Amino acid sequence: MPELPEVETTRKGIAPWLVHQTIHSVIVRDRRLRWPVPDKIEARLCGQTILAIRRRGKYLLFDTAVGTALLHLGMSGSVRIVDTAEPATRHDHLDLCLASGKAMRFRDPRRFGCFLWTQNPCSHALLRNLGPEPLSESFDGDYLRGKAQGRSLAIKQFIMNPAIVVGIGNIYANESLFAAGIHPKRRCSFISKSRMQSLASAVKSVLCQAIQAGGTTLRDFRGSDGKPGYFQTRLDVYGRGGKPCKNCGAPLTVVILGQRSTYYCKICQK
Repeated sequence: MPELPEVETTRKGIAPWLVHQTIHSVIVRDRRLRWPVPDKIEARLCGQTILAIRRRGKYLLFDTAVGTALLHLGMSGSVRIVDTAEPATRHDHLDLCLASGKAMRFRDPRRFGCFLWTQNPCSHALLRNLGPEPLSESFDGDYLRGKAQGRSLAIKQFIMNPAIVVGIGNIYANESLFAAGIHPKRRCSFISKSRMQSLASAVKSVLCQAIQAGGTTLRDFRGSDGKPGYFQTRLDVYGRGGKPCKNCGAPLTVVILGQRSTYYCKICQK
């Protein structure tokens, strides 16, 4: 599933083509996504100018004067900028056609993504209970330590909870915990404030590096230019179970934690 760096890579790729452009028409070929595409979204968006494209967690927000469209890429979704006349393929479910002659085309083979409408994104059911952005100033060791008090949750599951902090999926949770030297199974309330600060800094560093590399492509993800992300070439632990740790040389361990594959070094992470 695309995580924060992949969604941010997508946002940066499409924004120059879409912001300040007028939507000429909306083509919905299949409304059967994770939630049905609203019936009236064509009428609401047609003729509107896209004022900004924002990201909240793993959601892209397309702001207009009358409301906001929410896009989630799901597990296998991607968007591309194409010429309006370019023929659609089987899994191209939706186009935002612009007056410029270009279109943003949403492709989603598994149909786990969504394209929804809201007049108040802050109160939308999918967004209103989300935690802070991990790249914001409000996300730091003090915040994590405060939220961890009285909780028995493993730290990896804790930082993957979108009500605690948004956008940290499995890949980047593994990488951040390795960078901070924290064992993924350690109870979050047992971690000191200074180590929580190390973790917050590691999260920011790992995410920024991944964004600069265009995200991580393990199977499906492609950026808006159709190119894969390259952060997978820099992964220290994710997907490397049994291989030597890049720090100490010990074989990396892989276990299932919270139904997700979890990779770590028994020597370097305490």
